[in-house]
Amino acid sequence: MPSTISLRTSLGLARQTERILPRFDGLLALAAAVIVFAALLASWLTGGFTIDLPWAPSLDLRLAFTLDGLGALYALLASGVGIAVFAYSIRYLPLHLEHMKRPLRDGRSFYALLVLFMVSMIGLATAQDLVVIFVCFDLTAVCSYFLIGFERSEAEARWAALMALVVTGATAVLLLLAAVLLYAELGTFSVPELAARAQPGPTLTVAGVLIAVAALAKSAQVPFHFWLRRAMVAPTPISAYLHSAAMVAAGVLVLGRLYPLLAPTQAVLDGLVVVGFASALVGGTLSLAEDRLKPILAYSTVSQYGYVVALYGLGGAAGATAAAFYVLMHGVAKSALFLTAGAVTEAAGGEDSLRRLGGLWRSMPVLAGASLVAVAAIAALPLTLGFFADELFFKAALARGPILTVVAVAVATLTFVYMFRFWSRLFLGPARAEGTPLAPGLVVPPALLALVLLVGGVAVGPFEQLAEAAGRSSIGAPAPVEAAYHLDLRATNLLALGTFALGGVGLWLEPRLRPALEAVGGLGARLGPERLYTYGLRGLNRLSDRVHDVEVRDLRSRVAAVLLPGAGLLLLGALVTPWEGRYRVGAVSLDDLGLVAGLLGAAAAAVATTRPKEHLGLALTLSGTGFALAAVYALLGAPDVALVAVLVEITLSLLFFVTLARLPAGVLRREAGLRLPLGRRVRDTLFATVAGLSAFFVVWSVTSTPKPSNPVAPELIARTDDAHAKDVVTAILADFRALDTLGEITVLAAGLVALTTLLRLRSA
Repeated sequence: MPSTISLRTSLGLARQTERILPRFDGLLALAAAVIVFAALLASWLTGGFTIDLPWAPSLDLRLAFTLDGLGALYALLASGVGIAVFAYSIRYLPLHLEHMKRPLRDGRSFYALLVLFMVSMIGLATAQDLVVIFVCFDLTAVCSYFLIGFERSEAEARWAALMALVVTGATAVLLLLAAVLLYAELGTFSVPELAARAQPGPTLTVAGVLIAVAALAKSAQVPFHFWLRRAMVAPTPISAYLHSAAMVAAGVLVLGRLYPLLAPTQAVLDGLVVVGFASALVGGTLSLAEDRLKPILAYSTVSQYGYVVALYGLGGAAGATAAAFYVLMHGVAKSALFLTAGAVTEAAGGEDSLRRLGGLWRSMPVLAGASLVAVAAIAALPLTLGFFADELFFKAALARGPILTVVAVAVATLTFVYMFRFWSRLFLGPARAEGTPLAPGLVVPPALLALVLLVGGVAVGPFEQLAEAAGRSSIGAPAPVEAAYHLDLRATNLLALGTFALGGVGLWLEPRLRPALEAVGGLGARLGPERLYTYGLRGLNRLSDRVHDVEVRDLRSRVAAVLLPGAGLLLLGALVTPWEGRYRVGAVSLDDLGLVAGLLGAAAAAVATTRPKEHLGLALTLSGTGFALAAVYALLGAPDVALVAVLVEITLSLLFFVTLARLPAGVLRREAGLRLPLGRRVRDTLFATVAGLSAFFVVWSVTSTPKPSNPVAPELIARTDDAHAKDVVTAILADFRALDTLGEITVLAAGLVALTTLLRLRSA
């Protein structure tokens, strides 16, 4: 009996531990976010910080981070919204894991990835080196892959995660390419130094386009917007964090950080204006065509970040500061709406369609009020932080003329319509679904975010100062804004009033235009860029399968699959590389005749290996190449290398002989009697010629290159005594390249063990 009681007690403790530990992980993540936010805020209020440490000095790489205005805005946004999301997740995640029939311990990886994402986002916000920016930029893509695919057993989640990784990860390489181009032109990876040295020209234009494409793909702008809609399969906290205030914000953050490299090229800025407004219109239209909660918010995010991209394209202090202000407002408001969507879906038993929801304000009054504030902020109503964001948006558009002002009013009107359509269909009207009471943990976080928006609508000063500092970091000059209520008939007020009036008309027209909107959404699904992505990915997969089938057909094909692409790239490099001083032809004296004879002998032996049919003759002819090269090493005054070459060649020859002796004689005779078709012989000759030419150009280029101005050999010789070695070769192998040598020894040992095992099996 005591043992039974003890077993029951142990099982009960195990179950309690399993329930408590996931919440403990959530509390740790929440505590980390709070500490990081408090530390960042305290540092910003006391002047910020700068970290500058050498990373790879020979490549001019440094771990450089600065908490300037732009870094503070995005870092505080990532950690501040992270607090709300982590607090929400403590209650939401156990419910989600229970619905998906997954153990609660799976929440540990969830929180770890979210914290890692927060850290990488803060690193990206404060980085001052292009390579460090690329590393953090790519790290956000890797984290998002695992977070979007959190439900790894679901095919839709795996497809969405792959799509996000391919679109954002592949385009991130363009950012690295831009960094290399700028380094080659300006000699530094440091962002402040690049900003000081940048001059208009072809290189800066190409680099600006590459940076812009990488940033636009990350921020889900047209035509890369389709991945964000698919990413909504992720759990709600992931959508609320990554797809409102973090991952999609990383793209426009790069635009703001590297704005001095984009601003000198007017074509790049004009392209940002076009893409930004196109994204705002396309995203808004698709949001109106959607019926499910999170996809509606996803397309609205595409539209809202279109505002930000267009503001950077409009340029100047007004554009840069307004873009920063808009990111700050949108991150807080959209996170609150995503959390609202998750809470409503949970309360409605998994229902997330607007058609089957409605009237929920009766059972969720606090959530309805909080989400109304968030919707009002994005729609730019007074007494919310969003009112000032649209005021700055209109001011920047007015500075560029009437056409862009009309477009700005159109996208603002569209925003008003799809935001209030979302809220009114969800909380007003007759109740179509029963909403169960919500736990405080699902209501308090969005309510706190809404409170921030209300406070900002009344006391805008701190937000204005942060946006001004961010704008100043982007343009390198003062970027003042005047965010205040002006009770007069100035142009921005008239545009705002016109937007509200047109928005009301749009809400009235929306049900009547529903068939046309749904047709537009269906047309986009059939003919949009997602279809092109799908066909392209499948085509590449089929091409990969065919290349693989060819590669593994026989040994010749496998060797050719390695040599031919490599040879092609080397020959292409030889053609595009400046030839001056690269391929030199020296004189041949009488003293060089022995060396020439040895090289001709090695070449003749190599050509002769193509003739023998018998395997033994082939092995002997092949060894002639190695012995001829050993003679060349001896003539060059390297007897130690020549001795090693002779020993290696003897060992390999013996290995060939032993292997041939173990093979059945009938198999060898049959293989020796085979005759390749003419097409295969021509193909093999072509492949061998191309590979030989590539090797020839590489050797010729290396031997033509003058000696380096700072050779490493003297330093290695000087440090030989420190390594307690008798000669420099021993020091290099045993000390300077110890790990490399150990790896080579390991490979050789593994090969010898495998060969010995094979021979023993054969003899048995």
